[in-house]
Amino acid sequence: MSLKRPKSKGLDRLFGLKGQVVVITGGAGFLGVMHAEAVLEAGGTAVVADVDVQRARKVAKSLSSQGAALGVQLDVTRPESVKSALKKVLARYGRVDVLINNAARNPKMEATADSVAEWSRLENFPLEAWTMDLAVGLTGAFLCSQVFGGHMASQGRGVILNISSDLGLIAPDQRIYREPGVPEEKQKAKPVSYPVTKGGLLALTRYLATYWADKGVRVNSLSPGGVENGQPPEFVSRLTNLIPLGRMARPGEYKGAVVFLCSDASSYMTGANLVIDGGRTCW
Repeated sequence: MSLKRPKSKGLDRLFGLKGQVVVITGGAGFLGVMHAEAVLEAGGTAVVADVDVQRARKVAKSLSSQGAALGVQLDVTRPESVKSALKKVLARYGRVDVLINNAARNPKMEATADSVAEWSRLENFPLEAWTMDLAVGLTGAFLCSQVFGGHMASQGRGVILNISSDLGLIAPDQRIYREPGVPEEKQKAKPVSYPVTKGGLLALTRYLATYWADKGVRVNSLSPGGVENGQPPEFVSRLTNLIPLGRMARPGEYKGAVVFLCSDASSYMTGANLVIDGGRTCW
């Protein structure tokens, strides 16, 4: 007696997002725009959700030639704003299929200003900055998952993708920020709140994946490495020395991973973390 195999979808359908409504928090930011592009290129509808509604609408308008895109205001730190954003999306499209928790605060450490060192070091790191960083990057992901994920659970199907980082897995190598001849107490440091937030997202991913497994909601995370974005050559050189592939990611190089994790191509994957960092965490 032979077992009947389920009819297979073509790869173009497996990796497609046709008919899927995808909400991207922090959607007007550098990575958020690329996530939205990936969604549109895969045939989905991109909801660019950002605290800056003007930027969100501007990005959505610029992407509209590639497919359906909507810009909405969303302050991930305020429950009422999250609920309002869901209502707006439902009023427009009648459903939400995917949530990409992308919103985060990530101060640029490549600048040479002394003020960076004054607040970035652990001994001086302001409580206000710690609180806001976790509020946006971790509590915001919780609130959006609670509201949008709760809706998807009620409809019996959905996907949540949490954007973590290679620094959610390893500690920042503070040596890449050091400046020769600068006293130790004035050396810049990657703030403690960033890796803590990104590590917390990995735990949230596992929790949500098991909590909603029987509701048809899959939850995974993506841990990307740094992306080329006009950083100073000295910083790029120091960082790439830590990466086996010898370079930072190129803009748009995570699009394939985003589509994979949001689509049926990853239908048997939940509670997992996909690491795409050029091999950095291997060393």
